[in-house]
Amino acid sequence: MENLKNESYEILAAWLQSCTRNNKISRNTVAMGIVVFDHLKRNSPISRDNAISQGGEVSGARSGLGRILESYGIPSSYLKEITTRQGHQDGQRLFEMFEWGNKFARLTNQERDLILLELIGVLRNLANDWLKRQNLKLDIDRRQAPATWVNVIVENAKGRSGGIVEQQLVGAKLARRFQGVDIPNHPAHAADRQTDRMGDFTISNLVYHVTAAPSRNVLQKCADNLKAGFHPILLIPREQENKVRVLAQDEGIDQQLTIISIESFIALNIIEMATDENRDFFSVLKEIVEIYNARLLAVETDLSLQIEVR
Repeated sequence: MENLKNESYEILAAWLQSCTRNNKISRNTVAMGIVVFDHLKRNSPISRDNAISQGGEVSGARSGLGRILESYGIPSSYLKEITTRQGHQDGQRLFEMFEWGNKFARLTNQERDLILLELIGVLRNLANDWLKRQNLKLDIDRRQAPATWVNVIVENAKGRSGGIVEQQLVGAKLARRFQGVDIPNHPAHAADRQTDRMGDFTISNLVYHVTAAPSRNVLQKCADNLKAGFHPILLIPREQENKVRVLAQDEGIDQQLTIISIESFIALNIIEMATDENRDFFSVLKEIVEIYNARLLAVETDLSLQIEVR
């Protein structure tokens, strides 16, 4: 049993390494691993037909995910659902690495469960590490310009938010600026699945696209907006402006769309609203951050992306 336990730890480590992308192990990976081990704990060995649907999805990785996570002490808010095809492919590979449970064939049920619970414990620790992440606590120098404040937020979110902070921050700014307009609040990654939406936000004939990592895909969406009679506004981090303008030239739409850095877009509105209302800049920034936090809480799962400015 001891040899098999050591081998199982090595298999899990190799699987996690193979699932590491951009130096990160995603929540999808951790959750999927727990679903697979839960299957093997309840029914081992298991046939492929009982574990994988005809569409290639791991059974229980959607509707039953919250219940499975909670049964091992992980709040269901850790991950609402497995959202990527890659997650199911990773899960199937983990089943295969454990030979669909046949590796435990010579063990008693109690011995098998002991090993699987220890493997689940490794993944639970990864989940808990993620859940314990601190909010974005930022010390703002009041002497600096609002554009610098916004840049501090964007830079601190880099490599951590996957574009969530940028989109929700723009949404909060729009909600503060256009208080009589219903600004939709979608999860930042919903656009990947909802291709019928024209952009992240639409106000009158304006379509706002917010991205931390611009690609040709977003420029093509802007081109579609233009064909439909809308004016696209592309909002990106300041450091991405030159790249976006080159992409827009390649698509032949650089003279037709508006490209603005997120820093300038939000900062200018802070200045204008503060001036109109006879307020100081920082108090307006704090209001936008409060709206941002409320919108984040309503639709996102990574609540460590809440912002505190001091």
